[in-house]
Amino acid sequence: MNDVVIETKGLTKDYGKGRGIFDLDISVHRGEVFGFIGTNGSGKTTTIRNMMGFIRPDRGNSVINGLDSWTRSADIMKNVSYVPGEIAFPALKTGTEFLKSQARYLGVTDFKYMNHIIGLLQLDPTANLKRMSKGMKQKTAIVAALMGEKEILVLDEPTTGLDPLMREAFLELIREEKQKGHTIFMSSHIFEEIEAVCDRVAMIKNGHIINTSSLYDLRHPTTKNFIIEFEHIRQQRQFAENASFSIDVTKENTCRVQCSVEQLDDLFNVLKNYSISNLQEIHLSLQQQFMRAYKEEMTQNGNK
Repeated sequence: MNDVVIETKGLTKDYGKGRGIFDLDISVHRGEVFGFIGTNGSGKTTTIRNMMGFIRPDRGNSVINGLDSWTRSADIMKNVSYVPGEIAFPALKTGTEFLKSQARYLGVTDFKYMNHIIGLLQLDPTANLKRMSKGMKQKTAIVAALMGEKEILVLDEPTTGLDPLMREAFLELIREEKQKGHTIFMSSHIFEEIEAVCDRVAMIKNGHIINTSSLYDLRHPTTKNFIIEFEHIRQQRQFAENASFSIDVTKENTCRVQCSVEQLDDLFNVLKNYSISNLQEIHLSLQQQFMRAYKEEMTQNGNK
């Protein structure tokens, strides 16, 4: 059974002068939280609008649940909850009126989950829609999208306007959705939130995918990096001269050591013979991985 829920093949929308998205190949599996990371203007929203069938690609295609995004968008929406990057509400007075209207549209009659989201995001739905802050509008849009408890979530910069506390509350909602087995495609320019909840991530730059990687591999690397500070410089020199690991001397009594997971026992056995004042593991963050991929892509294209 094919468990690919969202797929693009060669997806291209060319606006000219290097603007748009080009030859995007993305596969999102059932039950997966898939992150789509990139700076503002990199092509995230254009990709999502193609996925949702709002704009027609110049080449390639996008498919959700086996349905072509452009020709079957109305059918796709039956199983997809969507939070747009730009929030536009209908001419209703309050958030409550809007959420009731959305509930009728979605056929929601049990409001337990809707109220759970409202409570978690600390939303006051009775507020005037037009006078809501950007953060309040974002919360309202999230409630409206998630209350239907659909199998697929497509979220375009969903934490825009939320303060750090509410961002964490939203990420808790994403974790709940994942536990239900729902499939989530979430774009963001905030590396930390993608790293916190996603299973895989695609990195986009200037409309091109420059890297797709597993967050499991990032959290559980096969190669470890450590900063080791010795109490005596002579011990640091002795270690650097005799050890069989990849070593880079950073300061007089400090060095950076790289070794495979299989070499960890050997490393710590060797270090027993030295007086160590500090040992710190260095974790590669998603942002650092993005910058590495960014620089590699520039080098491949002949840029400096």
